Amino acid sequence: MGQGRWRSLVSGVWRSIAVWAASTVTMLVLAAVLPDFRLESAGGDSTTRIAVTAAAGAGVFGLLSSLVWPLLVRLLLLVPALVLGLLVFFLNGSLLLIALRVNPSGRGEAAPETAVVVAAVMSAVASATGAALAVRDDDAYRRRLYRLADRRRRRGDGQAGPATPGAVFVQLDGVGHDVLRAAVDKGLMPTVASWLAPRDGRGPTHRLTSWRTDWSSQTGASQLGILHGSNHDVPAFRWYEKDSREVMVCNRPTSAAELQRRAIERTGDGGLLTVDGASRGNLFSGGADQLALVLSVSARRGKENRSRAGYFAYFSDPANAVRTAMSFVAEVGRETVQSTRARLTQQRPRVGRGGLYPFVRAFATVVERDVVVAAVIGDMLAGRNAVYADLVAYDEVAHHSGPHSRDAEKVLAKLDRSLALLAQVAEHAPRPYRIVVLSDHGQSPGETFQARYGLSLGNLVRAGCGLPVPRRAERTHSGAEARAAVRAALRRPVEENGEQHRAARRRSEPVVLASGNLGLVSFPDVPHRMSKEEIDRRHPALLSTLADHPGIGFVLVRSEEHGGVVLGAHGAEIPVGRLGDGTGPLAGFGPGAAHAVRRTHSFPHTADIMINSWYDPADGEVLAFEEQIGSHGGLGGAQGRPFLLSPVVLSAPADDDTELVGAEQLHHVFRRWLSECVGPQVPLPEGEDEDEDERAA
Repeated sequence: MGQGRWRSLVSGVWRSIAVWAASTVTMLVLAAVLPDFRLESAGGDSTTRIAVTAAAGAGVFGLLSSLVWPLLVRLLLLVPALVLGLLVFFLNGSLLLIALRVNPSGRGEAAPETAVVVAAVMSAVASATGAALAVRDDDAYRRRLYRLADRRRRRGDGQAGPATPGAVFVQLDGVGHDVLRAAVDKGLMPTVASWLAPRDGRGPTHRLTSWRTDWSSQTGASQLGILHGSNHDVPAFRWYEKDSREVMVCNRPTSAAELQRRAIERTGDGGLLTVDGASRGNLFSGGADQLALVLSVSARRGKENRSRAGYFAYFSDPANAVRTAMSFVAEVGRETVQSTRARLTQQRPRVGRGGLYPFVRAFATVVERDVVVAAVIGDMLAGRNAVYADLVAYDEVAHHSGPHSRDAEKVLAKLDRSLALLAQVAEHAPRPYRIVVLSDHGQSPGETFQARYGLSLGNLVRAGCGLPVPRRAERTHSGAEARAAVRAALRRPVEENGEQHRAARRRSEPVVLASGNLGLVSFPDVPHRMSKEEIDRRHPALLSTLADHPGIGFVLVRSEEHGGVVLGAHGAEIPVGRLGDGTGPLAGFGPGAAHAVRRTHSFPHTADIMINSWYDPADGEVLAFEEQIGSHGGLGGAQGRPFLLSPVVLSAPADDDTELVGAEQLHHVFRRWLSECVGPQVPLPEGEDEDEDERAA
């Protein structure tokens, strides 16, 4: 055995002894302060005997945690993920009770509820002690990261990993280009700042680029285009399809699976991740074989659904499971305090944040983040070729607190720490890695349409059709991706009482759907896409009611005369073929608006009436048709301007005078980068040939 291996063995033994000692002291302290937890017999014992009892109990508890816990979690993978998270405390407490029972001294005992508390504190202390001792030990750090990794991955044969780099794409859901830039300037994201800042006389390691989404500025359209190369016929986050008489919703597992199937059929390609790839926390698989928390496969049953197995990578370590559970509880409390403060200070704009929302937020910002990051760590340590992961935390919080709120900024700081961890892992991976960070869309601030005008879009449409309007309007469903992840984890269908059932009951009434500040109106009893002329004959006041409303920017309808027309206030009517970005109803919506509208107009399942809300270019505000004060889904403002942060060792995503437009173009850029990683690397300018290890991040 070499000197290095002896040193590693001795270091590991001393670290185990230190963790054992810390656990023993923790058990002694808890026995002193908790009335239902004792380590002595009824008649009393000496201090030495009590210490021996604590040491034996801590040792047995540590062994059970190391040996039994992974088996328990593997068996409990059949349990819904959120239920597993809630069982963490109970299972850990049960292990402590067993440890006290088999304790050789036979003197320890605790009430069940006290055992839960003692086990949680001991696991947290043991985890913190071990991590602190391993800070300067690279081998220990690597082993700790492996424990976070998916235990089902194939073990290497001991040979060196590939010399060619792999690629990790990390999607920060909903973070706009300007939001990221502001967070860096405020010091909220030091990791990103370090990548963008020159160092040691050299240039920055990464470049920051903005890109422009399609009209449907939401995760479904963007991620489908990025991962599968086509988002054709995805007009919004949710839309009604007349041929199947169903509402498609991007965050419904069955819809996601169908959209993925259509994209593969259109492109003839499995996706970006087909070659030794991994998809983590996404709506779509990208063709990857390694899956965790992927919505398009979550509705499957049987061996072909490996998505939920990703929970094992994190919950198999009891210390990490307890820490995540405690963080979950803390996040629920944090949201409760923040929402109460917003209500007491009468913050405007504001939406309701009660009910299950605090738990949905905690799932997105804690559980989903921890599980996805752990899965990516496992992928990097396994040396996989390409990984794509989505972190939805910011998007969920910004919907309800606002994209520029303090709540959202705190989430950005935590996401930056996740990026820092991945950069550290890259130093221990068996191959170099290029870390690309991007967003799928931004978010535009603004109050809701209903809050400003006292009428929902659905009721405005009903009024224009001459139908009765309820006195109390219904709230629309939130489009947050985290809500779908929660329901999938609980094995509940997404929007199970949703719009398709209402459409089936009232075939003669319009189906009105909302995707952020994009509204869609379909008439289910007409089998084809209705024209302006048909709508005017059926409901003479509807289109003028919509186009002239101050909360609506423009309306798109098919036209028998012009093919398609965009309608605006005061009778403005411009054929789609003559649309311009700076004139007519699209004036102020920015460059590319006309192209985006024309492209969506060509989709087979575009709604009878497409409605984009009012937009204020001065403040960047829109009016959401959903209960959101940070929204995305249509045209207007930061929602259509996400970012792309890429290593400079890779080729530039686009020429200096060319703008990246559409998610499909990003797919081609990422394909090019993957081929660069496998093939000859792009030569760097003179003076930029810094060490590959520095470039790995």
